[in-house]
Amino acid sequence: MNRSHTHLRLSRAALTAACAVAVVGLAAGPAAAHAEVTASDPRALAENVTLSFASEAESDTAGIAELRVVLPKGIAPDTVALKDAPEAWKLTATPDGYAIGGPALATGTDAEYSITVRQLPDEKSLAFKTLETYSDGKISRWIEVPADGEKVDNPAPVLKLKAAAPGAKPLAPSASPSPTPSSAPAPEQSAAAPSAPGASASASAQVSGAEEAGSSTGATVGVIAAVLLLLAGTFWSVRRNRGRA
Repeated sequence: MNRSHTHLRLSRAALTAACAVAVVGLAAGPAAAHAEVTASDPRALAENVTLSFASEAESDTAGIAELRVVLPKGIAPDTVALKDAPEAWKLTATPDGYAIGGPALATGTDAEYSITVRQLPDEKSLAFKTLETYSDGKISRWIEVPADGEKVDNPAPVLKLKAAAPGAKPLAPSASPSPTPSSAPAPEQSAAAPSAPGASASASAQVSGAEEAGSSTGATVGVIAAVLLLLAGTFWSVRRNRGRA
């Protein structure tokens, strides 16, 4: 009898523990799967790395139409290129990262895509803050970065990096493309053309002012000449009258 009761108690304890583990798993599972990132070479200073992203669909009524990602420090938007994405989706660089999207995915379909990065920075971890926009306008913000192992409600995708390979060094920033000869203005045109709309307006104002000044000076000279002629005529008439007298 005692063995039976003991066995029953152990069974109940095991069942309770299993339920507790299942509850914890259900609570932690979705939070970890909302938005994830993996790398083909998760090492600091690794070059030409493929980053794969997966954003879980949460809406029961709308599909994901766009993702906006803020790149971590050390990855410039112009060093990122799209590798794979849902059909008709395109990637557009933004001042702080990129936006990728297109026709809304079917309801319940996760958004999965990959990009290539010229080089990963020399860091221990990288956070890719992500905004998910659904076809009905709803936005999910996965932008929180956990610190010291704490749990957050809206975690951003975080990529943990290993130490850099021996001899790895940061690459020089990519140079901006120079203008082609056909698009570059000729030296004579560059010198003659105003440097800015403001400069053009200022030059126009100066020309207009000079023309107005010239016109005013001409009018003044004409008036003086007329007065002198009038005085000369009057003086000659007076002398003539005196001579007759």
